[in-house]
Amino acid sequence: MRLRFAALVAAAGLALTACGGGSSAADDPNAPIRVGVNPTPHGEILEYVKDNLAEQAGIDIEIVKFDDYNRPNEAVAHGELEANYFQHVPYLEEYRKQRGGDFEWVAPVHLEPLAVYSKQFKSLQEIPNGATVTLSNDPANQFRGLKLLEQGGLIKLKPEAAVGTRLASAIAENPKNIDFKDLSPDQLPRSVDDAAAAVVNGNYAIKANLQNPVVVESPEGNPYANGLVTTPALAKDPRILKLAELLRSQQVKDFINQKWGGVAVIPAA
Repeated sequence: MRLRFAALVAAAGLALTACGGGSSAADDPNAPIRVGVNPTPHGEILEYVKDNLAEQAGIDIEIVKFDDYNRPNEAVAHGELEANYFQHVPYLEEYRKQRGGDFEWVAPVHLEPLAVYSKQFKSLQEIPNGATVTLSNDPANQFRGLKLLEQGGLIKLKPEAAVGTRLASAIAENPKNIDFKDLSPDQLPRSVDDAAAAVVNGNYAIKANLQNPVVVESPEGNPYANGLVTTPALAKDPRILKLAELLRSQQVKDFINQKWGGVAVIPAA
């Protein structure tokens, strides 16, 4: 269920008050750092850090969970969070271009390979003419999905196609006259029931327990690692740097590999 942004911010404020302080990390170098995450897998990874590594490292982490891809950046931009951990660089760049905001990429943490799922077909080649395929409506992940479908041989993209190119304008060849429908990322897992295939972001695929993907993105040279983002003012804050160090530590890499088997979630290089 989606929470309204204002309510979520209020909840975060109440949590800080309950802990005995309402000042932000920007005002108090000893305050907790509030980090926005998607619940899976980002929240689980950050909870592991909070429960097992943060105290010894001397930092206090407040975890704020979001179910969508827009509000974590809004919260950082408005000073309601010190950082977020849910996105990759192409998404951040497109968000900044479309909505503005002053952000600083800190470090990559993990990769969730994008995948195509189908309950009707075992390969893209089996998809019939005129079938419906769903993919993300956010520009960065939509283009990423189109490239994956091109990799699988379903379509060909125009050489000049890039992030932000309109869906109809990006495709050079669509020999099966596929009907592409773009949906919000959190709606994509449900679309697998009705569409011939759906291109689903890793965190939502994990949450929906989707299995046996038809096509999976290669991790080699992949630019879509999810990482820690903050503001320029906090980019050198010792707590932010320590958190980045913990998120990229061998302990966290081991946790990721043990929990997700080195498939659905992969530690960043």
